[in-house]
Amino acid sequence: MKVGITGQAGFVGSHLYNFLNLQENISLVDFKKDFFNDADHLRAFVKQCDVIVHLAAMNRHNDPDVIYATNTGLVQQLVDALEAEAVTPHIIFSSSTQEERDNLYGRSKKDGRELFEKWSQKNGGLFTGLVIPNVFGPFGNPYYNSVIATFSHQLTHNETPKIDVDGTLNLIYVAELVEVIWQKIKDKANEPAYIVAHTSTNKVTGILALLQRYKSDYFDKAIFTALNSPFEVNLFNTFRSYIDHQTFFPFKLVKNTDERGSFVETVKLEIGGQVSFSTTRPGITRGNHFHTRKIERFAVIKGKARIDLRKIGDYKVLSFELDGDQPSFVDMPVWYTHNITNTGEEELYTIFWINEFFNPADADTYFVAV
Repeated sequence: MKVGITGQAGFVGSHLYNFLNLQENISLVDFKKDFFNDADHLRAFVKQCDVIVHLAAMNRHNDPDVIYATNTGLVQQLVDALEAEAVTPHIIFSSSTQEERDNLYGRSKKDGRELFEKWSQKNGGLFTGLVIPNVFGPFGNPYYNSVIATFSHQLTHNETPKIDVDGTLNLIYVAELVEVIWQKIKDKANEPAYIVAHTSTNKVTGILALLQRYKSDYFDKAIFTALNSPFEVNLFNTFRSYIDHQTFFPFKLVKNTDERGSFVETVKLEIGGQVSFSTTRPGITRGNHFHTRKIERFAVIKGKARIDLRKIGDYKVLSFELDGDQPSFVDMPVWYTHNITNTGEEELYTIFWINEFFNPADADTYFVAV
């Protein structure tokens, strides 16, 4: 099945692209933003696709009329390209629960959904219109995608969050939304207005209080705070994604030494998990995989090591040098492939802590080289 994603480089688009890239029998048709500026490229794109997930949209602008014109214009361009090529791929459109509000963004989404529905009825194509609640997750753009992205960025960059309106938010985690889209791809059904259920409801003040706790415990003191629900795990992993890993790690640990030897606390936590250790011979590399939800820490207690991280979909490698003479750790962010290499001349001793939070039998480890 050939799937194209408009807005594949955006927040939801990048998560969906990476998820589909892990599935069997899926071929991703590359999409570039400038296809909307070139009718020939856009027509060639729609002609290749069995499924098109239309995520490209403008969320914010000083002039609401620009938002409306942009979003409805993108839909009309796709409809024109589909009709010009006389093709009927399954169209999946991301609308918003803001359809119910009296604003031009919500109206642009509703009108765009109705344009696709008319195209479907006229041409006999499959159409799924997803009415989506507020989405949050790692790598969203602060001041643009969600208040959670904004708060997380501010707290990890020495800024002070401010609440303008303490509203109640119906939320869905981006990985949960991706699973919904994946199911709709497989269902192949006409659903012009499918209401995507939110998975949590939270006050803005409550969300900020949790994020401030993560900042105080984890960011400032390296303590893994208690996470009491799937929402809190997802929120914590979202918060961690806004840390500047290159300057934050390796985190130096306190080493207490006396005539008996040394004592170092490698993991402080209010949650459970599994602790293990490894020995690694000189020159050997372990790892080269990534996780989508697990929380993991590598602490070097003897020997010399290099830990490499690379965000999936990016080419930049973050490298950290660790030495057991100054015990330190690096935590593995979600969606970052990682490994550890013994760069010294003696055996490397490493302690690992990992917490699944979900059923450990569920697939979460995917092997790909840094």
